Amino acid sequence: MSLIRLAIPKGSLQQSTIDLFKDAGWRIVPSSRSYFPTIDDKDIECALVRAQEISRYVESGLFDMALTGLDWILENESEVVEVADLVYSKATAKPAKWVLAVAENSDIKTLADLNGKKIATELVNYTRRYFEERGVGVEVEFSWGATEAKVVDGLVDAIVEVTETGSTIRAHNLKIIHELLVTNTKLIANKQSWEDNAKRAKIEQVSMMLKSALTAADMTGLKMNAPKAKLQEIIGMLPSITSPTVSTLFDSEWFSVETIIKETQARDLIPRLLRSGATGIIEYPLKKVL
Repeated sequence: MSLIRLAIPKGSLQQSTIDLFKDAGWRIVPSSRSYFPTIDDKDIECALVRAQEISRYVESGLFDMALTGLDWILENESEVVEVADLVYSKATAKPAKWVLAVAENSDIKTLADLNGKKIATELVNYTRRYFEERGVGVEVEFSWGATEAKVVDGLVDAIVEVTETGSTIRAHNLKIIHELLVTNTKLIANKQSWEDNAKRAKIEQVSMMLKSALTAADMTGLKMNAPKAKLQEIIGMLPSITSPTVSTLFDSEWFSVETIIKETQARDLIPRLLRSGATGIIEYPLKKVL
């Protein structure tokens, strides 16, 4: 099998992507002097590429697989294989979304109110198509940054900007009047690479391990000792992927109980388990869950 070329998004998602691959079993080491990090897998070579451009390069065959946002796939109208959804932002539990915002005191309240108006955004092609499909004539111009300030300065009538919480938009005295797109990170593949059996097997391996690491990120292991008299009560309290593992101890009046739960469940569950007679409770992190 020839080398699998992997594109990693350069910028805000770079470190979290590298961290995700580490949890999945691959060690990627970037260099300050190169756009080509090293990876401890003889079958893969890496490159750092702007997320906005990645899908075009995967479509053209320059890369076999990559991680990029759904928004940039749609922006570029790229013909690629969407292998897996990978939601791994640790900053917020809310999904990223592209929204239409106007000045707080603006009379614009609907999409139709923007007919004949000007919009600034980095997501130019998608925004233009979005309004064309709805029969609203707008002028869409590319924004190199500081997009919110362009409404404040009167340079445009509205912006289409990506946000998770909307706090930055509100901080600029803007209001959101419409949501255009909810986006997330995807593992994508080149169509020809996907048809190659050897490359497809490798891409599927990466997909499986990345998803297992993401699943584990929200889970935690729980282990405890339970008295025989309280065993059924304690088991009844435990959420589990299948069912808890129960093992006998040297003392036949006690059992070892182990399960996997959502990390957020532990804070309420552990005190209840203690009150019900469980002891020696251990909570431990997980690397992968398949």
